[in-house]
Amino acid sequence: MTSSLGGREGFLPARHFYQRGCKYRAILLLFADSMESSDIQTLFDAGTHFGFSRARRHPTATPFLFGTKDRTDIFNLEETTKRLDTAVAFASALAANGKQLLFVGGKHEVLSIVRSSAEQVGMPFVAGRWIGGTLTNFKGIRKRIDRLEKLINERESGELEKYTKKERLLIDREIEELTGRFGGLVKMTDLPTALFVVDTRHEDTAVREASQLGIPVIGLASSDCDFSLIQYPIPGNDTSIRSVRHVVEAVAEGYAEGKRAPVAAKAAPKATA
Repeated sequence: MTSSLGGREGFLPARHFYQRGCKYRAILLLFADSMESSDIQTLFDAGTHFGFSRARRHPTATPFLFGTKDRTDIFNLEETTKRLDTAVAFASALAANGKQLLFVGGKHEVLSIVRSSAEQVGMPFVAGRWIGGTLTNFKGIRKRIDRLEKLINERESGELEKYTKKERLLIDREIEELTGRFGGLVKMTDLPTALFVVDTRHEDTAVREASQLGIPVIGLASSDCDFSLIQYPIPGNDTSIRSVRHVVEAVAEGYAEGKRAPVAAKAAPKATA
């Protein structure tokens, strides 16, 4: 028989995908042999299996796809689960060894998820527009962060009272602007050991800066992303709020577990091709 997903021999026929209340659920049956069905089910319910249209597919995404349905790429959730586990283990190893993981996500729908997860584990984040040179010109960026900290400390200590009302207003505006740009990076006193990026295509500048400096990237990437730039790819829907939340919280929890682990943790897992 031939499936309607990718036309693969020996899979369930197309009619199984249109039974009432069971559309696409045959995907779960194909993966259950080697993975916990609950993990696959969680990803499925979050819509992680949906990629973009086939026309938008990046060639490097092909190995992570199960097939195509109604011109929409469908991710292989077995592969996604395996890659997510590897990324979580890497994040855990980073934490166990006291290394920083920079969370990055600038799309409007993921801002609060990235910010809250990073703050929960005490890690720096960029939840908004990536400022070019954040990594490659970190010394310059750090000067702006130091300026922000200085102004905030002076305001809290009352030192700004010596200025006129207009001058204090201008300083408040500067603090607001600097906070919007660099507020999430205050804790980053040096280059991070790794990046965790939501939608590596949207955050292409961040990914390329990390690549230039040899900083590994964990990336939640949909079918339009270049997977050759990601050392720890998590293939899946990077637009759905439920999908993004599940993956980001899984990585954050992995980092939190690593912080609770003994310092003599095992080495970080190597990225798989």
